Amino acid sequence: MRKNVSQLLKEPIGSVRDCEVNETVDIAESSRLVQGKVRLIHTNRGILARGKLYTEVEVTCSRCLSLFNCPLALDIEEEYFPTADVVSGASLPLPDEPGYFILDEQHILDLTEAIRQYTLLAIPMKPLCREDCTGLCPICGHDFNQGPCDCLPQQVDSRWSELHKLT
Repeated sequence: MRKNVSQLLKEPIGSVRDCEVNETVDIAESSRLVQGKVRLIHTNRGILARGKLYTEVEVTCSRCLSLFNCPLALDIEEEYFPTADVVSGASLPLPDEPGYFILDEQHILDLTEAIRQYTLLAIPMKPLCREDCTGLCPICGHDFNQGPCDCLPQQVDSRWSELHKLT
């Protein structure tokens, strides 16, 4: 998502632009639709982008190993720093902060990389296709979500019998 913010940079600090987002973004080797709203705010250092975006990514269930689309809500908040003065075109110093985003020489704000990073951070560490996913048989690998398998029940070590009563 690319927005020209040159007019916003010419306005007083605190000026706001609201933008609708409805674009595809390359995330983790696939293109995904990202939708939502972003508010662009002129700050004393650049442009602050704040928004709530929604997308989904294809992930593997951590229990049954099936692929499924996982919906994600992203709360974006990043400040973009100009590289050139909007009036004179003179180069501007960049901040000493690591990982900052910039506006290019044409004053284009590109949210693509921020959206990609926020999406990767929002993916659950142990995604589940559904809350009651029953997983796979440890013997034959059958998906218990599709019903029971034909494996014989495993013998429980008698030393663990007290713990087995808790299930």
